[in-house]
Amino acid sequence: MYYDFFGFREPPFSIAPDPRYLYLSDRHKEALAHLMYGVQGQGGFIVITGEVGTGKTTVCRCFLDNAPDHVDIALILNPRLSARELLSAVCDELEITHALDASIKVLVDAINADLLKAHAAGRHKVLIIDEAQNLSADVLEQLRLLTNLETAEKKLLQIVLLGQPELQDILALPELRQLNQRVTARYHLDAIDKAELPAYLQYRVSVAGLRGDLFTPGAIRKLYSASQGVPRLINLISDRALLGAYAEGEHQITTLHIKRAAKEVSGGMKPRTQKRAGFGDSVSHLWLVVASVLIAIISTLWVLDIPQHGYFAEGDDEQSVSGVIERIVAATTPEEVAAPVAQNPVEPPGFNKTEFIPEQHGLSLQDSYIKLFDLWGKVYHPEVAPYPCQHAQNVGLECLQREGARRTLEFLNRPAILNLRIAPGQDVQVVLQALEGDQATLKTADGPVTVEFRQVEQYWFGEFRILWRAPEYKSGDGVYADKKGQTLWISSKMMELADRFASTAQESDRIKRLGMTDQVRWYQKQRGLTVDGIPGAMTIIQIHNDLGVDVPRLVAESAAGSS
Repeated sequence: MYYDFFGFREPPFSIAPDPRYLYLSDRHKEALAHLMYGVQGQGGFIVITGEVGTGKTTVCRCFLDNAPDHVDIALILNPRLSARELLSAVCDELEITHALDASIKVLVDAINADLLKAHAAGRHKVLIIDEAQNLSADVLEQLRLLTNLETAEKKLLQIVLLGQPELQDILALPELRQLNQRVTARYHLDAIDKAELPAYLQYRVSVAGLRGDLFTPGAIRKLYSASQGVPRLINLISDRALLGAYAEGEHQITTLHIKRAAKEVSGGMKPRTQKRAGFGDSVSHLWLVVASVLIAIISTLWVLDIPQHGYFAEGDDEQSVSGVIERIVAATTPEEVAAPVAQNPVEPPGFNKTEFIPEQHGLSLQDSYIKLFDLWGKVYHPEVAPYPCQHAQNVGLECLQREGARRTLEFLNRPAILNLRIAPGQDVQVVLQALEGDQATLKTADGPVTVEFRQVEQYWFGEFRILWRAPEYKSGDGVYADKKGQTLWISSKMMELADRFASTAQESDRIKRLGMTDQVRWYQKQRGLTVDGIPGAMTIIQIHNDLGVDVPRLVAESAAGSS
């Protein structure tokens, strides 16, 4: 959406593990060096750990692109498998023929034969397992046994484990001490330094085709504070900051853009501090005061046999007040503690406490399209029309697939399918039917469900799909059916829009006399769209929004008008 506005060839802050965008900080260089060293070694294990989003998978992709020619690599991305399933997956990756119901012994024998054959041909086999912290102890032990396959000179299989820091704790378990002793190289990948952030940002935008300073110094400082140097967070915040600046017509990213973007990415939740409070500080004093007041209130309620509403969420153990105190402290300032007890918050009427559970509320892509077409009053049968976007054209609609933020969804103002990542390699879809403040209505298999949007947003990395009404000239019906149909349709809409958005009657008359391309350029500039004179999907959708065309809306008219 904003690429042309800033002059990018492609998105500079995608979270996809594209090796071209790997900024080799000193830490990433060391991690890559450990991998390159490992494949030249004599087998065993290499362990690379790092916090979520620090770039482990991207380093791995870079290694895959630069691995020596004599190295054959098997890559396992979903390690939540049994020992037999993992061995079968290794056979699949190494193109070893095997029966689907083969036993562990048969699979190990097949792998051993393949390794010996590769060794004789001068080739080296490497098994890389991403998200290795999800491996069970039994599966890790089976992997250790695989490294027993060897000749008199060397081990035949090198295994690389990529995982989060808890992988080190798992390997330290007593039952895995034999495996731990076979780790020949370890490296922990930290976040990038504050001093490296400007170079990281400059590298990403230059690969995407832009030269020059895009972020102000204040924005960079705020970005580091919000991301703590974690590359994935840097990319998410930067991408949404670019979208925000584009929406405002700004060509430079400021502190305010970063602040807003960080709030969107975090869902409005403040990061928890790691500092432990002592009894002498204000935090401990706050805890003591709140605990004392709360216990007094609860005791009174129990004595009077009054139902305890308010802070007890459904499912809480009412005999344990620690969770309740934590929620109060998180939402209370010291000044509020000193206020009268009667100021307890009251939930607004109609407040919905439904917890968002991706596995429960999520749908397959096909089922999501069925729900989305239903919102448009159309019936979609995947078994009859397997391609939903082709079906959309047959019923006067079009598909649009984009990446963006909540602001993008509100701008388009159409119900959307959101793609949610709930685990590596495991996605589900939800149909976002309506947005109202912090509340999101989802169209699920069990009917509409209202949840807090921030609960959905923590699984959403910006990918969405919508349906939109095609202009009449697309269908070739009626007065717009001939070759001049597009020009006639656009010009007629521009006349209505000129009366609405032109500052004076003279300006409106001038716009009506322009050619179609210039009219579209004028309108795009008025509405903050990419000014190219082409009536594409974004332009047509906004025309329909401004002219009040009767289509399903994501945001109620009053809320849309104020956003």
